[in-house]
Amino acid sequence: MSLIKTTAPVAPAVPSTGRLRPLGLGEVRITGGYWAGRQRVNATATLAHIAHWLEREGWLPNFDLAAAGRLPDGRRGREFSDSEVYKYLEAVAWQLGRDDDPALEETFRNTVARVAAAQEPDGYLDTAFGRPGQAPRWSDLEWGHELYCAGHLFQAAVARARTRPGADDGLLAVATRLADLICDVFGEDGIRSVCGHPEVETALVELGRVTGEPRYIEQARLFVERRGTGVLRDIEWGRSYYQDDVPVREADVLRGHAVRANYLSSGAADVAAETGDGPLLAALSRQWANTAARRTYITGGQGSHHQDEAFGDDFELPPDRAYSETCASIASIQFSWRMLLAEGDAAYSDLIERTLYNVVATSPSAEGTAFYYANTLHRRTPGEPADPDTVSPRAEASLRAPWFEVSCCPPNVARTLASLDAYVATAGEDTLQLQQYAPATIVTVLGGGERVELTVETEYPADGRIAVRVDRDADAPWTMQLRVPAWADGAVLTDPDGAPTTVRPGYAAVTRAFRAGDVVTIDLPVAPRFVRADPRIDAVRGSVAVERGPVVYALESVDLPEGWDDVATALADTGRPPRDEAGRVVVDLARRTPPEAAWPYAGQQPEAADAPVAVPLVPYHDWAERGPSTMRIWIPAS
Repeated sequence: MSLIKTTAPVAPAVPSTGRLRPLGLGEVRITGGYWAGRQRVNATATLAHIAHWLEREGWLPNFDLAAAGRLPDGRRGREFSDSEVYKYLEAVAWQLGRDDDPALEETFRNTVARVAAAQEPDGYLDTAFGRPGQAPRWSDLEWGHELYCAGHLFQAAVARARTRPGADDGLLAVATRLADLICDVFGEDGIRSVCGHPEVETALVELGRVTGEPRYIEQARLFVERRGTGVLRDIEWGRSYYQDDVPVREADVLRGHAVRANYLSSGAADVAAETGDGPLLAALSRQWANTAARRTYITGGQGSHHQDEAFGDDFELPPDRAYSETCASIASIQFSWRMLLAEGDAAYSDLIERTLYNVVATSPSAEGTAFYYANTLHRRTPGEPADPDTVSPRAEASLRAPWFEVSCCPPNVARTLASLDAYVATAGEDTLQLQQYAPATIVTVLGGGERVELTVETEYPADGRIAVRVDRDADAPWTMQLRVPAWADGAVLTDPDGAPTTVRPGYAAVTRAFRAGDVVTIDLPVAPRFVRADPRIDAVRGSVAVERGPVVYALESVDLPEGWDDVATALADTGRPPRDEAGRVVVDLARRTPPEAAWPYAGQQPEAADAPVAVPLVPYHDWAERGPSTMRIWIPAS
């Protein structure tokens, strides 16, 4: 088929219909603050770190073996290790879309050449299946991950096509040959099944958007409609593990493996946007709302089961057993973003913000070379430092580790940070919405033809003031909308005339024919605050957590007063609110000293508590940066 150049926004998701459209790289540039720092580390340290481990562990050399006809001998890594190479390529493509880097460009092209050399004449591409001595193609749809790997290849090709339209590296051609094969094999008259790990659905839609090939979108629709009809084999955790228990349209909440569930929902949202399927979108909206209300941690993390990396039942959210996989949160952001573009509800951006600051930001170390796979909310024993030269078992690292036997999270974090500019703002016909707050420049043309140029100045979330300066005279009135998070009661919007207005959560709007130099300011109340959980969350009933703006805080043992043994002894004095002192969030805590007993259950066990003392907390995303410690987010209240 012929390939076409895209004129769509340079962004990971570009639906053809919806309430809002994303503003991509080139239209939005994060210029400073917290996220610019994370992006700088991602570009200068994380990408090279990932490339080193892909090479060292043999996951990239697997493609060389395939091209040389030497598989299966010497193949290393799990059946899905190809996907980590593809996610790395996607991350590099987005980074090259932000900044020209000749050395990184050369690395990208060399990696693509190694991948392309392994593609078979009919388009098939997977190093774990299909050759003499390997299992046949498509023979293990439950666990083989062939379609899952293909999906990540497609997303890498989409990122390259949008950041470098017409590039001659061949990646888009590799992707479309494989996509054509998948459509032949799994089309209406082909194998009537799905992949055990959803992901190819959203990737096929994006590939269809970037190439203009409707066949890819139709194949994604077929995969979504087949899901939940029992096409995969049952397993010990049930078909809900890979969402093959209930059709997508009939489900009320996300369930099963949390990464799979969110990737499937993202793909279904893409299908709904491209086919105008209102009932499908309504089902996804219902599932998102119920999942946010009943199955999501205070950090935005999802998944409370370790054995199957799955959602628990409603309100089953134990902090010390939180799995909260980094990849599940990235998939959750993708799902929320697509629903935001479709429906325009600020609640989707609220969850994205919470998840970014408290899971995505928590996974990588400050240096960007070690990661959490799972993100517990309560650490009972100090962790063991990971060997920087050793692969860690999946999710078993008690502190951030450099690489995992299943290392999906590092390249997932990398591609998210590299494309983060595209999640900052959206636009409509004559409106522009700021969805996430960071120092940034924005230059775009609204749907009605109005060119808009803005500069965002803020120290958020350290400070709640966001000032948006207009840098170009408007030819006609347009509307600037600033998101007011659900926690921000009492937020104040000040228009260019200096008139302040108290605004409610949602979007605060100013409409006028803006002049260059006009400034719109919103002040969000980011003072520290106690929050309590829904009483149906048994595990934290009677406890409080502390938030400051969108950031969740934690008590870490390294900050306890001298003589205190562990965070388990702390009681929060809720009679005095948390506060900012000397640049840190401080709470009053008393130390409780339960008596030792031969049996831990009794009718009454008196508990002595010392007088409260001021103790500093740490942003959860910074915990364990100072070495092994115990930690908790939820603190019992006195």
